[in-house]
Amino acid sequence: MLHDAPSSNGPLAGLKVLEMGQLIAGPFAAKTLADFGAEVVKIEPPGSGDPLRQWRLMHQGTSVWWQVQSRNKKSVTLDLRQPEASDIVHRLADEADVLIENFKPGVMEAWGLGYEALSRTNPRLIMLRISGYGQTGPYKDRPGFGVVAEAMGGLRYLTAEPGRVPVRVGVSIGDTLASLHGVIGILMALQHRHASVTPEAPRGRGQVVDVALYEAVFNCMESLLPEYSAFGAVREPAGSALPGIAPSNAYPCADGWVLVAGNGDSIFTRLMTAIGSTDLAVDVLEYVLG
Repeated sequence: MLHDAPSSNGPLAGLKVLEMGQLIAGPFAAKTLADFGAEVVKIEPPGSGDPLRQWRLMHQGTSVWWQVQSRNKKSVTLDLRQPEASDIVHRLADEADVLIENFKPGVMEAWGLGYEALSRTNPRLIMLRISGYGQTGPYKDRPGFGVVAEAMGGLRYLTAEPGRVPVRVGVSIGDTLASLHGVIGILMALQHRHASVTPEAPRGRGQVVDVALYEAVFNCMESLLPEYSAFGAVREPAGSALPGIAPSNAYPCADGWVLVAGNGDSIFTRLMTAIGSTDLAVDVLEYVLG
């Protein structure tokens, strides 16, 4: 059954997106496109639908998390294990600009819905593929989850308190980062489809956007790699602190905690003036200036 989503006049109005993902990574990317006006048709399995429908707190029988993740979308039920469902997906993909999926690599091909098959009849199609380790490489056949990607990308190690177990940041940050990288890739592929005139990728052709969860996390690790490359320095767990930058942390107070981000000389000076310690600001400035 197809449910209508509200119409939109956003900057992506007129863009047609077919969503075949579930849970977080793929659907978050499609939701972001829908928020800016794209028409998104979400395919769900019959019966229970997307598993996210039953996650965490429920309102009138449906997870409020799912309602956030699926806003502005249309939904259609298909059993993708059935041959006739594959034919329906082919027809939907022929009319789509973008297809988003976050299954384990090889699943789409097993259904006859890989990019090579779909692009034969719709060469303009852009396909976002989000997986744990990408569509190629030694780990490509392994299932992947955001929790593992956050660890492999280095995030969970850094967010731990020194000497304690690594912790998650409280939200599904690995999935979200991969989704946002995927959205950026889709927008670049759309521009490439519009502007490219090279023989290898003529104007009007789509392409595959391949996003690995762990790579999306690793891309956000700031100076982690160059610090090791240049100095052999290994960033260690620091909790909420920012090593080498002070004061930048959560500090206990008599009535709770205060977050301070004095991460610059001028900011530090203003902070010391605000707390009545101008002498410290002067001392630090003299030290910095030599």
